[in-house]
Amino acid sequence: MEKTGNHGRAVEGDLFANEDFGCAASVEKQAQYDFGDLFKRLSRSAFRSKFRLKPKDVEYVNAKGMAAIRRHACDFVRRRLAPAVPPNDGRQTPMRGHPVFIAQHATGCCCRGCLAKWHGIPAGRMLTAEEQGYVVAVIMEWIRRQMERG
Repeated sequence: MEKTGNHGRAVEGDLFANEDFGCAASVEKQAQYDFGDLFKRLSRSAFRSKFRLKPKDVEYVNAKGMAAIRRHACDFVRRRLAPAVPPNDGRQTPMRGHPVFIAQHATGCCCRGCLAKWHGIPAGRMLTAEEQGYVVAVIMEWIRRQMERG
């Protein structure tokens, strides 16, 4: 269900506007993705591979739980990446402050330019629900791997 703005039109980027941010579908679909090649390519990038969850971030994930972190990821992707032309694109994702932000930079999901470069998702158009689910799945897989590292 999309939110509607003035005049009943869908608000750009609100594909995850329902109560659970559309994350239930992402959980089932995440198992369908093979991230092996993506994570191998990311590991060869000096910039992307320097990102790690700090103890404070790990503590936050443990306190909130992965389901809550997934909801946060869905919301951030919906508001900050899904619009065709996000406000402050290229600078909209902080470098710290939330585990999802760290994961976005580590996985090339931080702006539309990086989404195009690393994931082949073109800029200049609104992300589909499927693309948003994919981005959330990438972010959550990176966080899962970081949590396993300890």
